[in-house]
Amino acid sequence: MTVKYTEDHEWLKLEGDIATVGITVHAQDALGDVVFVELPEVGTTLAQKDTAGVVESVKAAADVYMPVSGEITEVNEALRDDPSLANSDPLGAGWFFKVKLSDPSQLDALMDETSYTAFSEKV
Repeated sequence: MTVKYTEDHEWLKLEGDIATVGITVHAQDALGDVVFVELPEVGTTLAQKDTAGVVESVKAAADVYMPVSGEITEVNEALRDDPSLANSDPLGAGWFFKVKLSDPSQLDALMDETSYTAFSEKV
């Protein structure tokens, strides 16, 4: 399973041509306690870097961006019901949505875990 990261602190796990997307540990640490998430609608097609959702915490609100272009195939209803999953398990049960990639070559510009760790230590 391939895991990639963006400079906007989203992660994606690729399984076939479907990627599961969420926010990183660094992002949820910076936001603090997440109290609300707005998720995209299933069937929506978005381009890379489009706003796909919003996450609100006790400290701030932030957009969640599309790490790659594609169609939203599923959203995490459990996260909508319990936004704290983004804090308690950001890389697992706190995933945001799944996207069917329309341009897999966009993955090449994303960071692997080692590169993202080095990047997040600088910001």
